Amino acid sequence: MNTTKIAIFGVGLIGGSLALCFKGKPGLTVVGHAHLPELADKYMSRGVVDAATLSMEEAALDADFIFLCVPVGMLEEYLDRLSALPLKKGCIITDVGSTKASIAQAARAHDFKDFYFIGGHPMAGSERSGVEAATPLLFENAYYVLTPPPGTPDHAYDALAQLLSYTRAQIVKVDPVLHDEIVGAISHLPHIIAVALVNQVCDYNHSNSLYRLLAAGGFRDITRIASSDPLIWRDILLGNKNVLLRQLKDWNEGIAAFVEMLEEGDGQAIQEAFAKANDFRSELPERRKGMITPSFDLYLDVPDTPGIIGKIATELGVRHINLSNMQIIESREDVPGILRLSFRQEHDLERAKELLQSMSYQVSQ
Repeated sequence: MNTTKIAIFGVGLIGGSLALCFKGKPGLTVVGHAHLPELADKYMSRGVVDAATLSMEEAALDADFIFLCVPVGMLEEYLDRLSALPLKKGCIITDVGSTKASIAQAARAHDFKDFYFIGGHPMAGSERSGVEAATPLLFENAYYVLTPPPGTPDHAYDALAQLLSYTRAQIVKVDPVLHDEIVGAISHLPHIIAVALVNQVCDYNHSNSLYRLLAAGGFRDITRIASSDPLIWRDILLGNKNVLLRQLKDWNEGIAAFVEMLEEGDGQAIQEAFAKANDFRSELPERRKGMITPSFDLYLDVPDTPGIIGKIATELGVRHINLSNMQIIESREDVPGILRLSFRQEHDLERAKELLQSMSYQVSQ
């Protein structure tokens, strides 16, 4: 039986999760490229790939599919290097970057003839990173965008889409420019806003530390994406610069409208703005994975007594409910503590909620 070779450059969260989706499937062999020996050893010891190599040439040799899962800022460099190699005729190269227009333009500049480039973007992620966080369930029920350039043969697109069916994601074909417009609005712009808001409060905190103290809870939750990796987001924002400059102007106009409402004391306009947002947000799908990782958190009041945290953790562990994090938001002798429990999966949250309520805890989300 003919074997299909899949080469993955950048076996981290996304690349490693793709590898786990493909590994062990009939007729598929997964090779991971590493730039350090210890990484290659890690890929193999964790069973993420069938083989690992430090050689770019060896990884790409006779590959039917090449996945570029490196940071956005390195994609063009990898395309340049691949274009100089004797790739297998008909090889399909794809990436997983969250900006698509720039890499599509770079691919056109190479004028690939014997192989094809089809941009890709799996719209799912995790607050964890690295191959240690890789899971074959990462893309399940998520949208996986493909941005084939004009003239891409149907057989090439269909072959990639068929391979990606192992991810159990929903494949969507989108123009790369339109992709960047949409993703800019629903992911890149919110990250900028969160960072700007946190930095604004940080500046206020220099004059009064109560800002940091009282920002626990809701403020921390709504701005959690401000904790995203600075280097990765530097490259993402610069890669989608023109789109974001336009959208930031639109954002400033929206903020200016609120300034005017407040200056004029226009309560009706404020109410209508909130109602409009409420109506649209209520139409958004709740359970499908997206670019911004959902937060599955429970809050419960707990008395300040010895062993209470351990008791709760033990009860969850006994029932195999996977807990990703615990945080005491407040705990003083004269008031109950607020315990935040975080879960990676919604079904774990639901099971935990049912258990804790049966133990007479007051639970909220």
